[in-house]
Amino acid sequence: MPPSRPVEVIAAMLAGGHPNSLGRTGEVVGLVVADRSRLQELVECYRSGDPVVRMRTSSALKRVEAAHHAWLVPLLDELIDDVGTLDQPSARWTLAELFLRLGADMTAGQRDRATALLKRNLEQQTDWIVLIRTMDTLFQWSDGDPGLRTWLQPHLRRLANDTRRSVARRAQELAAVDTP
Repeated sequence: MPPSRPVEVIAAMLAGGHPNSLGRTGEVVGLVVADRSRLQELVECYRSGDPVVRMRTSSALKRVEAAHHAWLVPLLDELIDDVGTLDQPSARWTLAELFLRLGADMTAGQRDRATALLKRNLEQQTDWIVLIRTMDTLFQWSDGDPGLRTWLQPHLRRLANDTRRSVARRAQELAAVDTP
């Protein structure tokens, strides 16, 4: 029997290299997909003091969700309550995307907490990707929720005047859906 290879620590795999690269994110996704027991280790990387590790954690988690959607359902409370407190744009817009994908799997309480988090992000954040992803999720969730749609409309009007064309254009597109 050949000697077994030492298990690589996921946080170490996500560290280093150019901050704008994905580094070894693909390898990490492969490890987690091959061994579900490593998923919690990946999520724990959000606690890293290294923003690059946290950014790559977001990228890896979205890929794991795409491969095994149901694996993330038991992690919803942790994503909402713990990861949702991170002051990092990549974590905030990743959560908006994951919440949209996992919304049908949320309990009413989880949905309420996720909605409150997204509302705060739309009110307080300035990162363009956070704003666009959050608008998209809240808008889709507001279909059939008149209270949320009413809350969202003034924010869409505000963001329709944003100096960044991508933010303004997306807000205008969403606001136009409700305009006869």
